[in-house]
Amino acid sequence: MAEFLYRVGRWCARRAWTVITAWAVLLAVAAGAFALFGGTLSNAFSIPGTPTEEVTEHLQEAMPEASGGTGSIVLSTTDGEPFTDEQRAAVSELTAEAAESDGVEAVIDPFLTEADRDARKEMLAVGMDEIETGREQLEAGIAPLEAARQELTGAQEQLDAARAQAEEAGQADALAEQFDAQQAEIDAGLAELDAQQTELDAATAELEAQATLLEQGRILFELAEGITTVSEDGSAAIVTVAFTDPQMEVTPETKEAVADLFDAEPIDGVAIEYSSEMLDALPNLFGMSEVVGLVVAGVVLIVMLGTLVGAGLPLLTALVGVGVGALATLSLSDVVDMASVTPILGLMLGLAVGIDYSLFIVNRHRRQLKEGYDVDESIALATGTSGNAVVFAGATVLIALVALNITGIPFLGLMGSVGAFCIAVAVLVAVTFLPALLSLVGMKILSRKERAAREANGGNGDEKPLKAMSTPRAALRVLVAVGALAAVALPGMDLRLNLPDGSSEPHDTTQYQAYATIEEKFGEGQNGTLLVVTDLPGPHDETELTAAQAEIAQAIGAEDDVAAVAPIGASEDGTIAAFQVVPESGPTSEDTEQLVHTLRDLSIDGVDEIGVAGTASGNIDISEKLADALPVYLAVVVGLSLLILILVFRSIFVPVVATLGFILSYFAALGGVVAIYQWGWLADVFGVETPGPILNFLPTILVGILFGLAMDYMLFLGSGMREAYAHGVPARLAVVHGVRAGRAVVTAAAIIMISVFGGFVFSHSTMIRPIGFALAFGVLVDAFLVRMLIIPALMHLFGEKAWWLPKWLDRLLPDVDVEGAALERRHPHHGAENGEATRAETAN
Repeated sequence: MAEFLYRVGRWCARRAWTVITAWAVLLAVAAGAFALFGGTLSNAFSIPGTPTEEVTEHLQEAMPEASGGTGSIVLSTTDGEPFTDEQRAAVSELTAEAAESDGVEAVIDPFLTEADRDARKEMLAVGMDEIETGREQLEAGIAPLEAARQELTGAQEQLDAARAQAEEAGQADALAEQFDAQQAEIDAGLAELDAQQTELDAATAELEAQATLLEQGRILFELAEGITTVSEDGSAAIVTVAFTDPQMEVTPETKEAVADLFDAEPIDGVAIEYSSEMLDALPNLFGMSEVVGLVVAGVVLIVMLGTLVGAGLPLLTALVGVGVGALATLSLSDVVDMASVTPILGLMLGLAVGIDYSLFIVNRHRRQLKEGYDVDESIALATGTSGNAVVFAGATVLIALVALNITGIPFLGLMGSVGAFCIAVAVLVAVTFLPALLSLVGMKILSRKERAAREANGGNGDEKPLKAMSTPRAALRVLVAVGALAAVALPGMDLRLNLPDGSSEPHDTTQYQAYATIEEKFGEGQNGTLLVVTDLPGPHDETELTAAQAEIAQAIGAEDDVAAVAPIGASEDGTIAAFQVVPESGPTSEDTEQLVHTLRDLSIDGVDEIGVAGTASGNIDISEKLADALPVYLAVVVGLSLLILILVFRSIFVPVVATLGFILSYFAALGGVVAIYQWGWLADVFGVETPGPILNFLPTILVGILFGLAMDYMLFLGSGMREAYAHGVPARLAVVHGVRAGRAVVTAAAIIMISVFGGFVFSHSTMIRPIGFALAFGVLVDAFLVRMLIIPALMHLFGEKAWWLPKWLDRLLPDVDVEGAALERRHPHHGAENGEATRAETAN
């Protein structure tokens, strides 16, 4: 690989304009593809196979009208007074118009809903009064029937006594006709009474059936009292928009059409806010905070390289790489469901590693020029040596990101694939576009002072002698640094995962204002209602279904943290009933999470199965599936880390401590994220207005990215140690050689990474902020505490044993020559004496 890259670097340097033109064309093609084929992004996330997705699919088949997504438009009067009649009428007109929009199933008028609610309440009261009146009337009709029956019973007794007397007197036959006539009258009277009793019983049964229905209605009404659309003080109202498609499939255009309609016809004295489900607040690909990060990176490059030209090249190559990677990715967004954070992640990685990889090559090139190499010779050798390390380092990041696909989570796999593509582009830019630029720049990559020093001493520099660190100092380093990282990692034990909701948005956004208004006026649970779906055995008629709904609603309402429950529909055959459940707590609270599991495990007589869906439920399911996938992915990455480092360093100890160092950095980064974004420590400093659960895919994506970056720094520091040890330097002194050779460039690279990632910490997007912080903080602790403090100290303590490798394994492993030592032996430096070098120096 080193020899191949040497030739690539030399070819690109000799055909600089061809290479530059080719990259310009690629950038133009990517931009054109984005302009022609770029689609829309979304803030919605879904994972096939989760309980929420299964319930949604079940509803789509049985109750399509109830399976669509929903969003809320929150209206409030600016003076805090109840809505006026004119304002109510204007809202009703808007809701009726919005209901005609494409992709909208219905738009609920809050005032009509409350009016219907009041009417139903009044009807229930009237119905109960009528039942009582009917019972009184029926009871009043029972007394005459009983009196008449008693009278006829007495008459029957008298007739029977008369028959007995007649028989004793021998006059039975003579009086038989008279007796028969009286018996017929009594029988007719009893028959009439029985008929009247039957009618009375039927009326009573009907009345009691109506009373049962009314009682069930009363129960359902009382259980649903917490679900309101107009606040108690009349100053706020919620317009619910029901979409045709499921929540995760509602297009931004559909949402925008409804929002634009309300914005186009503002109502005097009424503020309109939109819930997070109504808006896809897509973050800007590049903002002021990212520019600040690039400026800081530029300052670091200027300080390290000493020239504006030298500082500009890594920035230029990174921007070209990011342009190609990000634009090409976005051009696929019309055919691939892509989350808004996906291209941002590619941008973040492309900028950071693009600058770093170019810096490694530029730094090697500058050092060689100062040692007397000519320009073309140095470019080729720098590409073959440092470029080889860049390719190897980039491959580790790329593999770790592509491995995200093994989690089985589509949107996470896509993030990894996009990030890997941007890394691959950054590597290609570093080994092709950068050599071409270096060729055009020539000796100007060095400052005037450095060029003068090169001419004065012929490229020979003096280096101060080195000595190994002291053993007690090394032991103290390890104890202090590991203790500090362990302390920082402790908050990670309290990690809670979820997707951000309206409460975590910046307080000046409409999503937060909508969330806050609902929480204040209607209760926090209204921001995260749950959809509970029950499967009932066999078909049910209307009466049976109402009874089942009342029983189910009572069982649900009896659970802790349930504020209200109401039936919202049923299938035509009555085998499926759906309910809206309002929790007491917000959508990201632990209580709501527990409630979702409680409802799914609930056992109700006459119910075959209970499912829970909705945005809050979906977010909980996604978070849990991500948490379950994390250990597997972490194990794969750790295993990959060990294999790669054994291959590179031909040692058992070095890969083990390097991998353990990565794990320590990872959990320290998670601890920092939890302390700031979940607990609210230093909230003002980092602009955390509402602490809450951590972005659910952050821990997984952090593994892939931080692993790759940690391996980068391990390679650039450890390869120097390995090279010195292989050349016969004692093990403990080789550690110092490696640190001195790599610390300047690793320090600069880490600061650049921290600057670029840190720029995203102050992004307006609540999803991007914690990712930027986790990466910046992870790089900080890994580069400065783990790679440059803990690992050198441990390697000093273990001495020669740090490089032990079983002989049988040594024979099996191929020689990857990451540091390019074999390449340098094949292409030794002969000085800068040829005419081409002389002409190049004269021209510059």
